[in-house]
Amino acid sequence: MQKIPVNNLVRSATFFQHAGISIIFVFMPIIAGSVTESVFEIGLLVASFSFAQIISEIYFGRHSDKKGTRLKFIRIGFIGCAVAFGLHYFADDLTIFFLVRILAGVASGIMIPAMIAYTYEANIDKKRAATVISFHALGWLAGIAAAGIANDLKLIFLISAASFVIGLLFTIKLPNPEQIKELTPGTTKKVILKNKFLFLSLLLRHIGAAAVWTILPIMIIEKLGGELYHISIIYVANTLTAFILMNVMASKIHLSNVIKFKIGIGFTAFVFVGLSVVTEWWMTMPFMALVGATWAFLFIGGNFHLMENNPRSTSTGIFSSTLSIATVIGPVTAGAIAFTFDYIAVMYFAIAIIICAFVVSLKIKDEKQNQTVEI
Repeated sequence: MQKIPVNNLVRSATFFQHAGISIIFVFMPIIAGSVTESVFEIGLLVASFSFAQIISEIYFGRHSDKKGTRLKFIRIGFIGCAVAFGLHYFADDLTIFFLVRILAGVASGIMIPAMIAYTYEANIDKKRAATVISFHALGWLAGIAAAGIANDLKLIFLISAASFVIGLLFTIKLPNPEQIKELTPGTTKKVILKNKFLFLSLLLRHIGAAAVWTILPIMIIEKLGGELYHISIIYVANTLTAFILMNVMASKIHLSNVIKFKIGIGFTAFVFVGLSVVTEWWMTMPFMALVGATWAFLFIGGNFHLMENNPRSTSTGIFSSTLSIATVIGPVTAGAIAFTFDYIAVMYFAIAIIICAFVVSLKIKDEKQNQTVEI
């Protein structure tokens, strides 16, 4: 039997990892509506998953560097996610939903930083790692599409759990190389201070984005005449664009990682300008494709810049937890704004905060360029 290349195993595991997360994540505002009518409580429920991820990603990302191994955290994360996401099937009231979302956030946070670092370290040509990481976007595409096809808010929980089980199977054949142990005290704090402008601009950008993603599925159905499967269609435009662009970055886009990150931050504002004026659900598709492109730039640019210049799992864990912090603040903010004003006001908020994020990102320096000048 022919041996499967490591990159293909990682691609497959990454694909099923993110398919399992996305099949529930995108529809969570709709699912939450089945246990509460309050937009504010829906925001809190969406945020609970990310709140748990914040602590989990920072702690286990740092722990992965300390232990010098990634695969153990990846496998534990897959097992935990299979259990936690499967338990969603039995959640029938708001309290239980909060508990299972928190458990799912902890479980996913165990493996996300380790998976990104493992992918990066498995490639001698680091640019090739982008083609592997791109399968997280393809996984989101598949998960969203599967949710739309299933068209059943209970069945998708079982499909999610099955995705994590399949992903775990692909990790069995992965090699388990020992990495250099990062035991320096205070490393997390040092990484945050060193990259404060990157993390702050990422935080601001994603607060705006997370606020919009909380109300967009509801807005599509209530205001734009869409159905449940239409939500899948427009999110496929997002993830498909991200997947294609991440692969193109490996060979065709020759920009520094810092420039890629800044492009991803700045152009996101145009997405929400567009979404604020659409009048039909299908009009959102080009703007969702644009947000997929901006995500590809900022995700690859930001993570690769961090891994080139910092302890890898620690820095990617902080990157992921920054997204999680934003996904706590964003939904709560969206719920409060939508309750006080309307859905379009959330778009205006997102535009304003993302412009601030771009201004902050201009302060990020390319460390390689700085080193060249000093020599």
